[in-house]
Amino acid sequence: MILLPKRNLASTLFSFHIFLSLILKTQAKCNTGCHLAIGSYYVRQGTNLSYISDLFSQQVPEILKYNPKVSNKDSINTGTRLNVPFSCDCLNGDFLGHTFTYITQFGDTYDSIAKFPYSNLTNKDWLQRVNSYQPTRIPDYVPINVTVNCSCGDRHVSKDYALFATYPLRPGEDLSSVAAESGVPAHLLELYNPGSNFSAGNGLVFVPAKDEYGNYPPLKRKKKVVEASTLPAVSQDQYVRHRLGSGSIPEKASESATFAGAPSQGLTGITVDKSVEFSYEELAKATKDFSQDNKIGQGGFGSVYYAKLRGEVRLIGYCVEGSLFLVYEYIENGNLSQHLRGSGRDPLPWQTRVKIALDSARGLEYIHEHTVPVYIHRDIKSANILIDKNFRGKVADFGLTKLTEYGSTSLPSRLVDVYAFGVVLYELISGKEAIVKTNEYVPESIGLVALFEDVLSQSDSEEDLRKLVDPRLGDNCPFDSVRKLIQLAKACTQETPQLRPSMRSIVVALMTLSSSTEDWDVGSFYENHALVHLMTGR
Repeated sequence: MILLPKRNLASTLFSFHIFLSLILKTQAKCNTGCHLAIGSYYVRQGTNLSYISDLFSQQVPEILKYNPKVSNKDSINTGTRLNVPFSCDCLNGDFLGHTFTYITQFGDTYDSIAKFPYSNLTNKDWLQRVNSYQPTRIPDYVPINVTVNCSCGDRHVSKDYALFATYPLRPGEDLSSVAAESGVPAHLLELYNPGSNFSAGNGLVFVPAKDEYGNYPPLKRKKKVVEASTLPAVSQDQYVRHRLGSGSIPEKASESATFAGAPSQGLTGITVDKSVEFSYEELAKATKDFSQDNKIGQGGFGSVYYAKLRGEVRLIGYCVEGSLFLVYEYIENGNLSQHLRGSGRDPLPWQTRVKIALDSARGLEYIHEHTVPVYIHRDIKSANILIDKNFRGKVADFGLTKLTEYGSTSLPSRLVDVYAFGVVLYELISGKEAIVKTNEYVPESIGLVALFEDVLSQSDSEEDLRKLVDPRLGDNCPFDSVRKLIQLAKACTQETPQLRPSMRSIVVALMTLSSSTEDWDVGSFYENHALVHLMTGR
């Protein structure tokens, strides 16, 4: 089973070089993160708590816990700072940070997203580094990654501080003013931020922060703590996915609930519907206290742990003790990204790739068209498409899921998923990642969409298109079928959202395409049982 915690959201820096230097000096390499960090968010005119809550996928009551001076949740003072909690993860083993998902709006640029929605908690160069879109070609209503750096402390400086705020410096601030504001001695701030110029008026520093009780939590003496949950031990393999952060709401869900360690009967807005409630102790036991040996994944939604649970039923269970944990069936064959690019795996045949595309499209069509209310997934990517033992695709990781009202209208909201699905189609065709390095020795990259668009814009593109097809397929795929899938991917990734097809139309197109590559059980096209169970909590 999988246990998923609920998550559910960022001044230009001196330069990108300075920004990276700060990261490397403060957290050069990492093995694990910490369950909590703070973003010191500068409140601009027109900003409210609801907006900040969406940006950081964090519930308003949870944010208020770290802001005791905010007396009215419907009104926050412009020009003040708001403490926003989030989990501090070890990203790719390189540095500490957290990746949020932001849906682009008309006219957005990397610079404007960093400065205004995320209030300089990141910068344009960093956004460009972690996204595939060229700075001048960012489509409207598509999800992009927003990475915010964080710190878990340094016991060589002091063991008295474990919780840190990522603090964007502003004009007029200096070392003494930051020390006075935080209540931390100036010399410690310098030790935690070697080489940083506190008077520069921009850039990031890390400042010890107080927890929800108004205290500076100290570093733990023994083992690293990863807030997660597990399930009881015995017979059925399970995933346990846990949302990191005290009371955090899932990064991909928009249920309304209270998580302050309250018993489950205190939850509101969640339909249990025969789900099984597990205790934290059971989950901890089944995951060996959320050990690194049992950790099998990490995503924007939280950490994923492997556990064996009692019983043989397939279900979604939950635990509400400090955080919300969701538990569901373990899909034993990994995810699509691993099959396309993982070492030691046989290449997926072309017919199987088309079948997985259809399975995934049907799953998205279901949440777009047939749930009440309808939803958007907001994090469609090859790593979030699981492959079962029969090589059928299952859409997973609903941590960023929102009601369609999240966007400006329901149609553009759903078309965000369509664009992301088009990128997955290009991955199925090429076997490449969504962002492709253009030079082995220079850190330059291009988005997979742009790579295909450049070739498709040629008057005679067939030869170069063949070069983009996954070489592991060899001669075992009909190029006519490949070209049709390329055409579908191109339609899905149109920059103008209204020109993209609906998921219903995509399913029809893939059914037509698959009929020429493999015989299908027509009845299976009309019901995706696994997704129905996932969305209804069974």
